[in-house]
Amino acid sequence: MLESLREKVRALPDSPGIYVFLGPGRQVLYVGKAKSLRKRGASYTKAPGDLYDVRIATMVSEAVDLDYVVTDSEAEALLLENTWIKRRKPRYNIRLRDDKTYPYLKLTMQEEYPRLVFTRRIIDDGAEYFGPFLPAGLARKATKLVQKLFQVRVCRIEIDGKLPRPCLYHDMKRCLGPCVDGLTTHEEYLRGCEQARLFLAGRNETLVTQLRREMNAHAEELEFERAAQIRDTITEIEALSERRKLSSERAEDVDIYGVYVAGGHAAITVLVMRGGQVLDRRELFWEGAGNVAPARLLGEVLPQIYDRTSFVPKEIHLPLPVDDDDVLEAWLSERRGTRVYVRMPSRGAKADRVALAMRNAKMSYRRRFRGVEAAYPGAEALARHLELPEPPRRVEGFDISTFQGDKTVASLVVWQEGKMKKSDYRSFNIRSVDGVDDFASMAEAVERRYRRRLQEIGEMPDLILIDGGRGQLNAALQSLSKLGVEETPIVGLAKREEEVYTPQDPEPLRLPRHDAGLQLLQQVRDEAHRFAVSRHRARRSKSALTSRFDRLRGVGPTRRKALVRAFGSYRGLEQASLHDVQKVLGERLGSSVHEQVAEHRKG
Repeated sequence: MLESLREKVRALPDSPGIYVFLGPGRQVLYVGKAKSLRKRGASYTKAPGDLYDVRIATMVSEAVDLDYVVTDSEAEALLLENTWIKRRKPRYNIRLRDDKTYPYLKLTMQEEYPRLVFTRRIIDDGAEYFGPFLPAGLARKATKLVQKLFQVRVCRIEIDGKLPRPCLYHDMKRCLGPCVDGLTTHEEYLRGCEQARLFLAGRNETLVTQLRREMNAHAEELEFERAAQIRDTITEIEALSERRKLSSERAEDVDIYGVYVAGGHAAITVLVMRGGQVLDRRELFWEGAGNVAPARLLGEVLPQIYDRTSFVPKEIHLPLPVDDDDVLEAWLSERRGTRVYVRMPSRGAKADRVALAMRNAKMSYRRRFRGVEAAYPGAEALARHLELPEPPRRVEGFDISTFQGDKTVASLVVWQEGKMKKSDYRSFNIRSVDGVDDFASMAEAVERRYRRRLQEIGEMPDLILIDGGRGQLNAALQSLSKLGVEETPIVGLAKREEEVYTPQDPEPLRLPRHDAGLQLLQQVRDEAHRFAVSRHRARRSKSALTSRFDRLRGVGPTRRKALVRAFGSYRGLEQASLHDVQKVLGERLGSSVHEQVAEHRKG
């Protein structure tokens, strides 16, 4: 099957477009876009283990044919891909399900007398949609504002001008009353709808310019009452715009994304910033998404999100780069009408907000899939004892090992979701401490660990465990305070009485010996101690065995081991004959090493 796909790939043009993997019966399995169909197609001809993830490897194994559609540009390819995904519903694409949580406002401009409708679903009916409104109450407020400022109807009745009298909305000056002949003209009503459209789209500067022109025209015609009404509308729109500007120095409109994938499930959180304020959070979930890469998930979902909304923010902030981000920018800019920036901020306030979105995505994932994953009694017990918002999934433990203040080593071990994660273990050779000072050593290790982790990943563990009592705990707290992460839960576990020290309580917490939470802390603490001792011994052994051997030119780690095996120590090498050294290292290198040892002995 793979060979037949390779032939299809070789036939692909070197042009932008979409490619379509087909299964038996020409069922659409997967749709993708590409700047170059030929280059992108080649990535699918790798061995199954080299593909992006299990989901894609499975799709390729089921595919029996490959089709494509050429487009004139990458932006057209993205739009076509989105359309095919919506209509064909390919099994292996990450699809954005209908999201009925957030409301939109629909202006039915396709009708003769448009109306404003509150809705939670976007359909292709020719109307213009505005939103989503976050929180949902903003949609109701926006409806009332549109009625007050532009008098657009919200009713569902058929407009033929034959009703004998208007409804209460007309008397309240909330509708122009197109249902009654003579109260307004078709042109005047459509002008109000167009102004409402500009207002809902956030184009207030254009709207105010139009209204000032109308106001001046009515004043010249001596229609002062109508001019005064338009003046009051302008004043209110400008006041709304000014209040919006005052909420932030830059009044940014940004969507900030966080993503978390684990255990075959995925969650995306969007922090919605409007006018410089984070108004709300949007959550999206995929159960059974497979081992999809976070960047790939974002790349497939983003076009679907912004295809469903009429509002596109000025900036979109992502935690990691996605494929063809320049194509995404071009497409979003075309939808917005002005330049849109897709950024991956790495420092400053913008990076902090992305880190916050990542933490929110992780928390959302845990809330949604808590019943799917196995529970860990020790973690649940710790959540109760320490008053944590939820059971910790990742615990990082620290310990210090030294011998008479020499070559002090700090260890870091990681417990994650029920088991020790040895691939994340770290050790730190303490540099700033002379002699025995466990407090200063702990402070250095904690600061070095989390300064780097915040720079590289931007997230903290659910719980930090310090091996020691109040003194070691306070030293670690000072380091966390320097880094600005004082809110991270942290405890100390003293060995002698197995007492748990917390930052907020002056007295230690004494848990029963058989408590599952205490046993989890002991497991992490004991592993941190074992790892610290092993790293310290390795460091001392390395120093003892290699310090004098390091001076020998031409002797690397392998030959050094051979010399140690043959002579036991450097002193044994000094006492060895030339013949014995040559027997281990060969004639030329053996002669050189024997001469170097003799010179060092004389020196």
